[in-house]
Amino acid sequence: MMKISALLRAFGAPARSGLMASVAAGAVAVVMPLSAQAALPIQSWIAPSGAKVMFVESRSIPMIDLNIDFDAGSRYDPPGKSGLALLTAGLLDAGAAAATGRPGLTEAQIADRFADVGAMEATSAGRDAATVTMRTLSSAAERDAAVNTVAQFLQHPTFPDAVLKREAARLSSAIAESDTKPEAIAEKAFRHAIYGSHPYGVSPTVASVNAIKREDLLRFYRDMYSPKRAVVTIVGDIDRAQAEKLVASLTDAMPAGVTPPAMPAVAPLRSAVQIDLPHPAEQAHIVTGQASVARSDPDYFPLLVGNYVLGGGGFVSRLTAEVREKRGLTYGVSSSFSPQLQEGPFEISLQTRREQAQQALRVVRDTLAAFVQDGPTDAEMQAARDNLTNGFPLRLDSNRKLLANVAAIGFYNLPLDYLDTWTSKVQAVTAAQVKAAFARHVQPERLATVVVGPRDVFGAASAGAATPGAARPVGNGKAE
Repeated sequence: MMKISALLRAFGAPARSGLMASVAAGAVAVVMPLSAQAALPIQSWIAPSGAKVMFVESRSIPMIDLNIDFDAGSRYDPPGKSGLALLTAGLLDAGAAAATGRPGLTEAQIADRFADVGAMEATSAGRDAATVTMRTLSSAAERDAAVNTVAQFLQHPTFPDAVLKREAARLSSAIAESDTKPEAIAEKAFRHAIYGSHPYGVSPTVASVNAIKREDLLRFYRDMYSPKRAVVTIVGDIDRAQAEKLVASLTDAMPAGVTPPAMPAVAPLRSAVQIDLPHPAEQAHIVTGQASVARSDPDYFPLLVGNYVLGGGGFVSRLTAEVREKRGLTYGVSSSFSPQLQEGPFEISLQTRREQAQQALRVVRDTLAAFVQDGPTDAEMQAARDNLTNGFPLRLDSNRKLLANVAAIGFYNLPLDYLDTWTSKVQAVTAAQVKAAFARHVQPERLATVVVGPRDVFGAASAGAATPGAARPVGNGKAE
């Protein structure tokens, strides 16, 4: 069944997470050389089908957790059909054609098969990746039943037209509802302001969803769901030979796919921009930031630690101290980096009373400018490093969390010892490195700011307010 909440997470809801975010049977797999011998025993290889495999053998519980990330996210949606990647992923398990020795399956039959063996599966899509997940018992009968069902709908999806119409209607309703919520309105406008026509800045609309036909899903699946564009991550109670067989059963019969279109570069803003959008909400919702950093950037750890000091550390952050504690202008303010395959957003968000909007936004801007100019103090750095490293074990205290982290290592091509060296890299970050990294990735004079709220906020949000709903330059630059 379509997961409508995925729309809100991927395209409508404010980003809050910050940097920590977010083979034929019997054939021989080609082992990739390890960059380092990790203490966490991650094995990685390229399957004969072309899929990249990340495997951690874990015998602590009789379960297998599986994650498949395809390079098939919404950044590949064709013009006018935003939402295609989301619908394609969401309808993978809506029906499967007959395969060798297996009858065709309806949506209900697929759900029943997982229920019968106590397994779970889910499908979703974000801007970079489309994802299929599964959890099953590791006993042979239950494992094979669950894996065979995933393999059948993954390799032979039917995308029934009736289900497409139903889910497109549900998706359209979800979009229409999100377009009434100030948080979603602000986030969509912010994305568009910092990315423009780049695919990262495009969100599904009711019109774009209604333009999608079954043939579009079939084509998108054939082109994008290739094993060569897949990272298969397995954590659980099986050995290497069983993992190779599992990957083969899932990926060998998938489409060959096509060469993906090249993505345009993310163009930075040339000046500050402010967008004022009227809404009957009692409070003003403010989002400010810019496109900033890709996941592969070597500044990841300095930005992680620095953001904890600035606005990612909750009540101990500078933004909270300045905006909430000292002045009482908001209940909560946060900053985050959301690195993606290309430059993801740096974002500060808060809510405040309409009459305080001008002051709150000024304090946010002043606090950010001072942080970029001066960097963190030694005391702030030590507190940030200690809090991050002390909390790190909580990110790996279950197979599901381990699965998500290992999947990220595979999808973003991080070193296999990434989790083993994470705390030492955090502890090695210096205040000077944070200051230098922020100078490279955050330009306070070129932020996009979106204010959603009562009409009388707009005169207060910034001097010389233009027509509400219109983008306007702030300062002497020209808005892009």
